[in-house]
Amino acid sequence: MKFQPIKPRKVSSQIADQIRSSILAGEFAPGDKLPPERELAEMFGVSRPSVREALNMLSSAGLVQSYQGGGTVVMSLVESVAGNPLMELIRFKQERALDVIEVRKGMESWTAYYAAERALPEDLRRLEEIVDGMRRNLEGLKPSEDLDANFHIIIARATHNIVWLHLMQSLFDAMKEFQQSVWRAVYITQDDHHLLFEHHRRIFEAIKEKNTAGARDAMIEHLTFAEQRSTAYVTRQQS
Repeated sequence: MKFQPIKPRKVSSQIADQIRSSILAGEFAPGDKLPPERELAEMFGVSRPSVREALNMLSSAGLVQSYQGGGTVVMSLVESVAGNPLMELIRFKQERALDVIEVRKGMESWTAYYAAERALPEDLRRLEEIVDGMRRNLEGLKPSEDLDANFHIIIARATHNIVWLHLMQSLFDAMKEFQQSVWRAVYITQDDHHLLFEHHRRIFEAIKEKNTAGARDAMIEHLTFAEQRSTAYVTRQQS
């Protein structure tokens, strides 16, 4: 019988494996920052050079990206290493954003469905905080565009399906500039803000009540409304 010699693994490889597992388990979402090198070194009980080498491994694999003075950010698993081509397409031809909304209607009707089926108490708490924030913003007609985006991402997270989460984050990153323009140009009256709030409240209540079909239908209603408003905005820009 012939045995193969045991090869001890480098510390940096073990660190990289643990961080990779956390990312693939959804513990870190796209756009989340990892703890600073110093904190990671303390958590793992290793030196900072070992942590740095592990982060370089993850960066080479496209899982994270480090920024000078900006920390290390988790990347989308479906995003190109060259950036987000979909964002460039929307910049070049705005009506492509309407295609994205059509895709979102299909995707998000099911993320809402699965969130209603699988959401944990922590997921519900996060969604409720966003809905409460939207309610407070109604008092001064303060825009809730950031809360709106986070609401949809947290629903994707609440499916506890890492693929849904990364796909949704990539779409929202691509749509960010377009969505900001729509918010500023279209959602401007008190009725607009109240209607958007009611849409999100109904989606949240259905998820909270584990009403899968209700959550799916409420999401389709909301995104159909958003599609109509976005279409009006694009038409106005082209005229």
